[in-house]
Amino acid sequence: MDSQATPAADANTSVMCQLVSPEGDHLGAALYLPQNVGPPQLQEIVNHLLHNEDKLPYAFYIGDEELSVQLGAYMQQKNANVEVTLRIIYQPQALFRIRPVNRCSATIAGHTEAVLAVSFSPDGKCLASGSGDTSVRFWDLNTQTPLFTCKGECSASYPCSLCVFPMFVTLHIPGHKNWVLCIAWSPDGKHLVSGSKSGELILWDPKTGKQLGSPLMGHRKWITAVSWEPAHLQVPCRRFVSASKDGDARIWDITTRKCVISLTGHTNSVTCVKWGGDGLIYTGSEDCLIKVWETTQGKLVKTLQGHGHWVNSLALSTEYVLRTGAYDHTGKTYSTAEEMKEAALARYKKMRGNAPERLVSGSDDFTMFLWEPTISKQPKARMTGHQKLVNHVYFSPDGQWLASASFDKSVKLWNGITGKFVAAFRGHVADVYQISWSADSRLLLSGSKDSTLKVWDIRTHKLKQDLPGHADEVYAVDWSPDGEKVASGGKDRVLKLWMN
Repeated sequence: MDSQATPAADANTSVMCQLVSPEGDHLGAALYLPQNVGPPQLQEIVNHLLHNEDKLPYAFYIGDEELSVQLGAYMQQKNANVEVTLRIIYQPQALFRIRPVNRCSATIAGHTEAVLAVSFSPDGKCLASGSGDTSVRFWDLNTQTPLFTCKGECSASYPCSLCVFPMFVTLHIPGHKNWVLCIAWSPDGKHLVSGSKSGELILWDPKTGKQLGSPLMGHRKWITAVSWEPAHLQVPCRRFVSASKDGDARIWDITTRKCVISLTGHTNSVTCVKWGGDGLIYTGSEDCLIKVWETTQGKLVKTLQGHGHWVNSLALSTEYVLRTGAYDHTGKTYSTAEEMKEAALARYKKMRGNAPERLVSGSDDFTMFLWEPTISKQPKARMTGHQKLVNHVYFSPDGQWLASASFDKSVKLWNGITGKFVAAFRGHVADVYQISWSADSRLLLSGSKDSTLKVWDIRTHKLKQDLPGHADEVYAVDWSPDGEKVASGGKDRVLKLWMN
């Protein structure tokens, strides 16, 4: 027998396995496991070693490949050496399963210009949209019809001085004067804020569709992004941060209706902003930099450098729980603010675990960086592969995956912890504008300039559902946090709802 031959797996040989968490921590010592052990048995072992009272589902990965067969079959397929310890990563899976949307349940007209933003409320029961027609709209998801059209208010019985020509008025609240570029729900679901191309921010009451006071003025150019302070830090939610083309980000207090802190330091347009779960604010800019700010005085904590061109998009590994606050798939409601804050904090802690909050940035330089800003100013990983600018980046709700949408017509999937490339999803025939995840992290949705939406299967890396129907470019997509519906809007001015 050749002395250099690799000891191959035979039916009687045990396989030495080391179970490893997604963060790289060993789960006990290495184990000798029989070759007939597969994912169901590994699930039992992990639940036992973690002392889980309620059995949780897990998926298992060797490298970036999911283990779907018994260990012996895997060793034979790969002609693997049984003398080398097999490193098996266990990944917690959602207890619930979201079904892929496969049909358009409603096409709702109403906006008279392109739909530029769509967003479901944190509990998934309400939907809002922003448009080039200067209005914000709320939609009734039960009847699938328009609920409120939100513009400015004027109580004068004839055209007033602020509308057309001089006369006495009792009430005039100006609405947006230009395209509504971005909208954001407060994590407690009580408010929606919208930002426009003319630089003002407006607060709306989703229950009545009424504008809450006059527009918040301060930015000198258009609003690019808005992010609320997380619910586990403050309930009722009262502070949000806005980013603008004018190079500044501003923190606003909706109770005093004032800008409380200006975050100045970028030398070009601030394109994106995120309010993190640790109380830090992250801003990305056309000056190629990402800045990290604390939120009590607005001091600059650190600057993250590396991109060679504009930063287009930022995403946080905790984003799903920050967006949904206390609301989860069970639909539980809360009677007090304290109860809601406690539930939001419990969800945040469970999602984050012992690992630091991770940040990813996507850029016009075709690359992405994965950061752990609380630990280091150096990136954890540089992710390359896109052939054109990266327009949108988004972590899966469980933080295990990372998706990127690019003008190279592709969506790419990456390991959300290491930044390692996993798969490319090809099928769109034009720029991919926006992506959104299903709440169970098993499906990914993309909207494109090619007028279609597509649903991708994360496990098989294949197209799960092609959703044509829009007559033109799809600018905005969102998958409801409860997993029931998808909303999309674009150049054809209609809002489409998709269901299973």
